[in-house]
Amino acid sequence: MIYFDNSATTRVCPEAAEAALAAMRVGFGNPSSGHGPGREAAALLLKSRETVAKAIGAGKDEVFFTSGGTEADNWAVLMGAAHNSRRGKHVLTTAVEHDAVLQPMKELERRGFEVEYLRPDADGNISPERVEAAIREDTCLVSLMLVNNETGCVFPVEAAARAIRQKGSRALLHTDAVQGFLKLPIKARSLGVDLMTLSSHKIHGPKGAGALFIRKGLHLPPLLLGGGQEGGLRSGTEAMPAIAGFAAAVEAGLPRLTADAAHMEALKARLLELLAEKLPEARRIGTGTAPHIVSLSLPGYRSEVLMNALDAEGICVSKGSACKKGRRSHVLEAMGLDNAVMDGSLRVSFCGENTMEEVEAFVEALARIKEKLYPSLR
Repeated sequence: MIYFDNSATTRVCPEAAEAALAAMRVGFGNPSSGHGPGREAAALLLKSRETVAKAIGAGKDEVFFTSGGTEADNWAVLMGAAHNSRRGKHVLTTAVEHDAVLQPMKELERRGFEVEYLRPDADGNISPERVEAAIREDTCLVSLMLVNNETGCVFPVEAAARAIRQKGSRALLHTDAVQGFLKLPIKARSLGVDLMTLSSHKIHGPKGAGALFIRKGLHLPPLLLGGGQEGGLRSGTEAMPAIAGFAAAVEAGLPRLTADAAHMEALKARLLELLAEKLPEARRIGTGTAPHIVSLSLPGYRSEVLMNALDAEGICVSKGSACKKGRRSHVLEAMGLDNAVMDGSLRVSFCGENTMEEVEAFVEALARIKEKLYPSLR
């Protein structure tokens, strides 16, 4: 199998699998229990928190574990806006965020907030100047993803933080960094964010774990109420197998970040080179600079047909976010692309385990499938 859908999910690495199994079979205690197994689980929880916090240059008291990126995004958007609503009820975001941000934004609108959605240019980018110009006196929250999950475009989060400071705004800044974590060097302080979302299963950790960075001193209200776990901010018995696996994936992946990013950038360059040579009708969508994502289209073709044919040959790609479930991409629509381009779109997303041989096999298969299925469009 050639797996090029790593932006949807990644294969769990051996270190993470072993850590998760150990948390289920050996250190299985409840971290809130006062006996030996509970204390052992609590120690593992603390170690896991320290590992994730160190990876983003944060303190251990600034990282709160969640069930994944969706919960963390919901928490940041809904509670961030509510907490800061005394500053105003204007919320700024983009039209190309993940649905885990866009759906909570719709809920904010139902609650009386004014949500402004910045649309990208035809290349998928949003300029720092547009973000700065849109920040108002009554802006209470800015939510800007770090890397777009469909185009790989890197958004100006650091510039947004700078603009908030320069304007004297009291707006909170949230970034969904799910697609950027362990792909780009990320430090919460240098980005200037108040809130940051992370996810385990995008970095070779298990599903069911994520984290929300909450800047120290920001007293964000809890999204879930109950037994008072996670410092009283995220109740519910911690999912220690998933959390331990998440931390193990961070520990294994962080030392390889630079080398993996360079490797994926080389894969990306080779893919674009081969497409130009063997499938000149293929069009790259956007100018994303993240190393692991390439969005492309064969206008006039159908992405579902191409995907199914590739799948039959053991090659896994997607046509956009896995969460869209057959719907046309809101990201590509917001870019103003032609229907033919959107309907023929594919997303290729790499990880450090992918190879040049796999890239070459993918392009050869795609060219072969195109000739077989669409001979009239040669």
